[in-house]
Amino acid sequence: MALTGRQKATLLLMNMDARTATELLKGFDPEVVQEIAVELARMDASGYVDDKEQASIAREFCSSLQKGQTSRLNIRRFINEQLLSLLDKDKAEEIQSQVRKVIDRKDPFAGIRSAGTDDIALALEGAHPQTVAVVLSELGTKKGQEVMSLLSEETCLKTVHKLTNPEPIGAKVRERIAATVNKRLESLEGKTVPKRPEQALRKLAIMLSGLEQDLRNRLLDEIAKQDQETSVTVRRLMITWQDIPRVADRSLQEALRAVDAGKLAIALYGADEEIVQKIRSNISERLVAALDEESSLMQEPLEKEILDAREEVVKPLREANEDGSLRMQR
Repeated sequence: MALTGRQKATLLLMNMDARTATELLKGFDPEVVQEIAVELARMDASGYVDDKEQASIAREFCSSLQKGQTSRLNIRRFINEQLLSLLDKDKAEEIQSQVRKVIDRKDPFAGIRSAGTDDIALALEGAHPQTVAVVLSELGTKKGQEVMSLLSEETCLKTVHKLTNPEPIGAKVRERIAATVNKRLESLEGKTVPKRPEQALRKLAIMLSGLEQDLRNRLLDEIAKQDQETSVTVRRLMITWQDIPRVADRSLQEALRAVDAGKLAIALYGADEEIVQKIRSNISERLVAALDEESSLMQEPLEKEILDAREEVVKPLREANEDGSLRMQR
C-alpha cells in the first residue's frame, strides 16, 4: 500500500536523531505536529519497522543522506521530551492524551508492562484471580515470576488454578481488565509492596550462610538479642529442603544415615525430580531397596506429614551447618 505524506514524514523522523527531528518540526503548525506524534505512537505500538522503506524515503527527502551517521529516534523520549517542548502546555497535554489513546487501543497492557514489579504486585493484590492470571500472562516470564513472588500466598494459589485451567476471554473483557489495573496503578501514589516476612528472612539467611562461621554466629547472636524468634527463623532458613541439590555429596551421605527409610519415603512423596535423584544417589543400595518397598506400601500421606518428614531430613543438615561441618557445592 502507498504511504501517506504523514506516514512518510513519520518514517523520516524515525530515522533521524532527536535534535535534528526537533529542528525540522519547528516550522510546522501544532496540528501537524500532533498528527505526526500520534502516527509515531501508532507505529511504535504496532512494532512497525521497515529499514528499506525508511532508507528509500530518506533518499527521496535528501539524496545526500549518508547511512550510519544518524541514530534512530527513540519514539517515546522524542514525544515526551523533544516534540512536546515545541508546544504550549495545553497543546502538549492534548497530544499526550492522543498518544495514550492510540497506544491503549493497540495494546491495552503496554502501560502495565512498563510499570515496576512492586507497583504491579500492589495493583493486583486483592484483585480477582482471573484478572491476576490475565495480567501475568501478558508479562514476560521473568517479570511474571517476580510479580508472583510478591503476591500473597492466597492470591498465588487462586491464580495458579486459573493459569492451569484457563477460560476463554473476549477482547472486550481483556480491555476492561487492563483498564482496571491501569487505574489502580495510577492511584498508588508512592505506596510500597509489603514484603512477606519469610521471603525477606530467607534472603538474609542466604547472605549469612556465606560468611565465615564465627562472624555469622556473632551476627546471629546480635539478631537474637533484638528478637529471639527472628534469630531462630533465620537459622532454620539457612538450609531448607530446596537446598538439598546444592549440598555436597559427602555431607548429604552423613546426614541421611540418621534418617529412617519410612520417613524418607514420605519426604520424597511428590518431591522435585532433582531432589529425588540427589538423595537416591547418596544412599546405600540397601536403603534404596527399603525406600522403594516403603513407597510401594505407603498410602498417600497428608501434606503435614510430608512437611514434617522433610524437616526431619533437613534437621541433620542444619546441625552440620551450625557446627561448620556442612559443605555445599559451588
